[in-house]
Amino acid sequence: MNVLIVDDDPLARERLSRMVGELEGYSVLEPSATNGDEALALIDSHKPDIVLLDIRMPGLDGLQVAARLCERETPPAVVFCTGPDEFAVEALQASAVGYLVKPVRTEQLHDSLKKAERPNRGQLAALTRPAAESGNGPRSHISARTRKGIELIPLDQVVYFIADHKYVTLRHESGEVLLDEPLKALEDEFGDRFVRIHRNALVARERIERLQRTPLGHFQLFLKGLNGDALIVSRRHVAGVRKMMQQL
Repeated sequence: MNVLIVDDDPLARERLSRMVGELEGYSVLEPSATNGDEALALIDSHKPDIVLLDIRMPGLDGLQVAARLCERETPPAVVFCTGPDEFAVEALQASAVGYLVKPVRTEQLHDSLKKAERPNRGQLAALTRPAAESGNGPRSHISARTRKGIELIPLDQVVYFIADHKYVTLRHESGEVLLDEPLKALEDEFGDRFVRIHRNALVARERIERLQRTPLGHFQLFLKGLNGDALIVSRRHVAGVRKMMQQL
């Protein structure tokens, strides 16, 4: 089995190359890839059986590379490599894709390579792309690029989405991240769990506490997890929000 290593850290590449080379039945393809663009080019030219794919890389990250591979007729098997704190390991577990947590141990590497199969496009797409594109139902987690790398935010921790020009702010229990996804696409995908309260805002239905009218006649929606802060509800959406709250 031919294995392509993709990692921007030269020490990590060397270590993985040495470990794979010591395992019977596997050979390391040279050169290795240092970023996502190189990975895609080498996959096209060398046709590896398995790709050991770092998630956090400059340029195209590992999830974006996986999304590109989803579109191919005969993609290689993918085993993600991730740091223990830079990615939601439980999300990888839930999606049943192969993964290794750094620092990689020989026995874990061997087990992952043995179990590696052709990637299930639905499983990879659930980690990387909206359901509208993947055709496999709503995601359980939303991926976002942050200073920590690629983070997966569980959907049940999301409080709201607010659109602002090109980006959408996702507010969750532990902070905020920016998404490069249209608010309308998020509404289409998660409409059963989120309600539109303004042309630029979607809030989690289960987070709603109360709707309150201000002395100036505006309507505010108080949400669990906002520590007393409230969001403005447009007049156009007040009736719909009230009706929805009666059904909770």
